[in-house]
Amino acid sequence: MPNPRRFLALAACIALGATSAIAQDAAAPAAGTNTRPLWEIGVVAGGISQQAYPGSDRQVNRGLVLPWATYRGRYLRADGESIGVRAVRTPVYEFDISVAGAFGSRANDDPVRRGMPDLGTLVEFGPRLRVNLGGTAQDGLWRLDLPLRGVFDISDSFAYRGTIFQPGVSWSRRLPGAWNLGTSASLVIADERLSSTFYEVEPVYATATRPAYEAKAGLLATRLSASLTKNLSRDWTVYLFARADTVAGAANRHSPLVSRTTGFTAGAGLSWTWLRSSEAASD
Repeated sequence: MPNPRRFLALAACIALGATSAIAQDAAAPAAGTNTRPLWEIGVVAGGISQQAYPGSDRQVNRGLVLPWATYRGRYLRADGESIGVRAVRTPVYEFDISVAGAFGSRANDDPVRRGMPDLGTLVEFGPRLRVNLGGTAQDGLWRLDLPLRGVFDISDSFAYRGTIFQPGVSWSRRLPGAWNLGTSASLVIADERLSSTFYEVEPVYATATRPAYEAKAGLLATRLSASLTKNLSRDWTVYLFARADTVAGAANRHSPLVSRTTGFTAGAGLSWTWLRSSEAASD
C-alpha cells in the first residue's frame, strides 16, 4: 500500500501549474467564451524528468497516475494554478493562493551529497498577487506574478523548510491547431533556511572533496518555463512542458553541492475528465 504522505506529495505536484505542469487547467475556454464548468473530476497520467535541485547534475524521474479535481468558484478556487480563496479579482489585479512543489531525491544517488540527509518531496503554498499587463488571447496575454510561498517537506511530516519569493512575467496565447502556449521568466529568491536545505554542508558532513559551507539567503535560481496544452476532445487533454533553471549569479553558486550552472526539467501528461458540472463557472 502506498505511503499516504507520499501520495499527498504526488497529488500536490499534480497541481503545480508551471512548476510541474502535468495537470494544468484542462478546460480552457475558446476565445471570447466562458464555457468552463464549475467543477470537474478526472484522472491524470504523466511523466517528468526533474533536476534534483538548481545546480544539481542529477535528474529525478517519476511517472504517476492520480485522480484530480477542479473547482472554479468566484472566491473558492482549486485548479491547476491556485488553491484556496481568491480574495480579490478585478480586470487588472487578482489576489489568491498559489501552489508549487518538487519531488525529493536520495542523497546516496548523488556523489556530491552522498552521506548527507535525503532531500524530501517539497510542496509550496502562499499568497500571490497577479497583475494583468494587457494583450489578448489571440495576440498574447502578459501578466506579472508575485507569489510568496512557504515550503514544507511532506516526506518529513510537513516540516517547514523556508520561504520563497518568485517574481516573474508570463506570456500566453492560443496557437493554430487548438494548442495553448504558456511561457514565463522568473527569479527564485529563497531565505537562508531554504537555501541551507539545498546548499549548506554542515561540518559533520564535510569531506576532503566536500568542504563545509554555510548557505546564504538570496537568489536561488533564474527560471525559464514553457508549456503546451491541447484539448484532444471534450474529455481528453494533452500537456507538454519544459523548464530551465540557472544558478549563474545565484547567492550559493560556489557551494560544493553545485555541480552545474544550468539544468532542465521536462515532461508530458494526459488527463481524462470523468465528471463535470452542468453549471458554468462564473469567470
